[in-house]
Amino acid sequence: MAKQLARSLDAPLVASTVSRLLVDLNRSLSHRALHSDVSRALSADERAAIVARYYRPYRAQVEAHVAGAIQARRRVIQLSSHSFTPVLDGCERKADVGLLYDPARPAERALCERWSKVLQDLIDPLRVRRNYPYRGENDGLTSHLRRQFGAQAYVGVEIEVNQRHVFTGGTHWRRLREAIVASLSNAALPDR
Repeated sequence: MAKQLARSLDAPLVASTVSRLLVDLNRSLSHRALHSDVSRALSADERAAIVARYYRPYRAQVEAHVAGAIQARRRVIQLSSHSFTPVLDGCERKADVGLLYDPARPAERALCERWSKVLQDLIDPLRVRRNYPYRGENDGLTSHLRRQFGAQAYVGVEIEVNQRHVFTGGTHWRRLREAIVASLSNAALPDR
């Protein structure tokens, strides 16, 4: 989906090359879930090597793209693409798509309001929820970038797709991806 979004919007793509079972690139270095139970069992030197090899280059590349676009006075919407498990700790998560943002940032809130409406209009019924299954201001890459760049220059949104759609695959998953791309294009550029 991220590749399709990047192509459609003619935007740079920084994609993860490792699983969060090794290191979670979306967490801050101090976050308790930066390393999984598996990688947490490694030595401190091994964990530091993982951070140096995967985490720091990934984060630096994303930050460099955002900083470069801001310096060029371009409109910056940084999108992080994730999926979430349909059931967590025995509780069904009641959403198909979640849009995570900081409600204190008007441009993020407005974009996600438009995006969720356009997406729901394209696919009915589709449960699109804002700041679900997580809160948009929680620890993560977008939160880090918000601290680096002001609200006038930087809009950061995380999209979360229920894994049941990904695992269904086929035409269903292709149509959902296409709707997500089309709806973001319409929501981000409403005067198109």
